[in-house]
Amino acid sequence: MSLIPDNLKYTKDHEWALVEAGTATVGVTDHAQRELGDIVFVELPKVGATVKAGESFGTIEAVKTVAELYAPVSGTVEAVNTDLGSDAGVINTDPYGKGWIVKIKVDGATTELMDAAAYKALI
Repeated sequence: MSLIPDNLKYTKDHEWALVEAGTATVGVTDHAQRELGDIVFVELPKVGATVKAGESFGTIEAVKTVAELYAPVSGTVEAVNTDLGSDAGVINTDPYGKGWIVKIKVDGATTELMDAAAYKALI
């Protein structure tokens, strides 16, 4: 059973977002990291890049596959988790903590995101 924290918002593409003070911390869900398997690399956007909700902002590579990462919100990338460059596998061990991927200054509404109950029903 996948861990699905109640305080986060989710996308149908298995990204999570924690929106605080207009900034969304974004990562992939526990379910997604389990499906991907051993994560070995993450292609990160550049700080200052503009992202649009639902569009790809990078990729995540596991031993068996490569998957697109989709922005859960629109806005500007404020920070990227540079620690993933040396240890992308932290996403497997701590997807909701040290495995965060980007922080996005939110530009617009976040109403398209699912709560934990809706995400649980999806998976």
